Amino acid sequence: MRKISLVLLGAVLGASVVTLGSQTHVFDQGTARAAASDTYRSLNLFGDVFEKIRSDYVEKPDEQKLVEAAVNGMLTSLDPHSSYMDPKSFKDMQVQTRGEFGGLGIEVTQEEGLIKVVTPIDETPAARAGILSGDVITAIDDEQVLGLSLNQAVDKMRGQVNTSVKLTVVRGTAKEQKEFKITRAVIQIKSVRFHQEGSDIGYIRITQFNEQTFEGVKQAIQKFTSDIPADKFKGYVLDLRNNPGGLLDQSIAVSNAFIDKGEIVSTRGRNADETQRYSARPGNLAKGKPVVVLINGGSASASEIVAGALQDHKRATIMGTRSFGKGSVQTIIPLGQGSGALRLTTARYYTPSGRSIQAKGIEPDIQILQDVPDELKGKDDTKGEASLKGHLKNGEDEKTGSQAYVPPDPKNDKQLNAAMDLLRGNKKASNVETAPESKAN
Repeated sequence: MRKISLVLLGAVLGASVVTLGSQTHVFDQGTARAAASDTYRSLNLFGDVFEKIRSDYVEKPDEQKLVEAAVNGMLTSLDPHSSYMDPKSFKDMQVQTRGEFGGLGIEVTQEEGLIKVVTPIDETPAARAGILSGDVITAIDDEQVLGLSLNQAVDKMRGQVNTSVKLTVVRGTAKEQKEFKITRAVIQIKSVRFHQEGSDIGYIRITQFNEQTFEGVKQAIQKFTSDIPADKFKGYVLDLRNNPGGLLDQSIAVSNAFIDKGEIVSTRGRNADETQRYSARPGNLAKGKPVVVLINGGSASASEIVAGALQDHKRATIMGTRSFGKGSVQTIIPLGQGSGALRLTTARYYTPSGRSIQAKGIEPDIQILQDVPDELKGKDDTKGEASLKGHLKNGEDEKTGSQAYVPPDPKNDKQLNAAMDLLRGNKKASNVETAPESKAN
């Protein structure tokens, strides 16, 4: 899922510099010459069009923007997650992955030319103003977003701290129009929040996977281990609901906090020799205590890596609704000083049992649907990766999205309450639907 926060959310798996090595291929020289001729003919076409625009367009164009738009068009034609980042966006992404950025605190994607809210980030201006997951932004400061690229729309929502922006949104199947005036702020993302549930359960919520995430989880586990007597400690609830993902290394480290051996995830590129496997290291921070992982239709990318690893190792019970299904790896490739970077899809990721989650998602072991208020019914589902135009295909058994609603009052949170019942051995947890068994592809 291509998501951008108000300074480009780093939902980037395996962000790294790629060194392109030389490879030797043996093929027919005549075929190669013909293919090269076709390629150069296409490049000549680009040059001809570029020159025509430069000389004949009604106004003098910005040539740099023309080139960047052409590059981005080439990348976005591949899949929804590949794109070009200009120098400013590249810098913003690096700031974002460190866990602090300026803006409204909202994660968005683009669907059918409009900007759709993936989720407002907890405790940010957008969340406090009442922006909801699924809202469609139709105008920014009364300027229509139709026709703007995702990056252009995001740039308009950015601005100096303490300045305001007006968002016009359409909500739900009734297309109810609402307007919000939101004051921009410095967004400091605390990616991990935790507290005790009663005297016997440790609750850990991860909102996204940035550079601070594993340390936050480690701190939470140490706190619970210190404060809850071992004989009374029932286990952990790891809440990954509406977590859009983030850094690959952080998802591996978080998984490793609960398992201490075996594969966590593998990534497989176009060529067999590009396969990489990431395995757990000894040192189970959670000391084998039971774990329930909560997921829903807004759990994507790095969240699915963690859920899939713990599910395959039978280390946790996965509870909630089917996850988003973003099973591709984006590599960040810097283009040199002042030239920005490519975000390029370079591989798919697989769970330890060999399952590809792309356009399918993680099926929970126990499926639990929330009770949705009447005014939000029809607005509580995400369409999932399989609904994104140009997504990487994954056979015939693709799955659409699922419910992504989380009640604001924990007392009404059926998934959380069922997780705690399960850890405490209460029979109420058995009164829910068990999802079909997941199978490797």
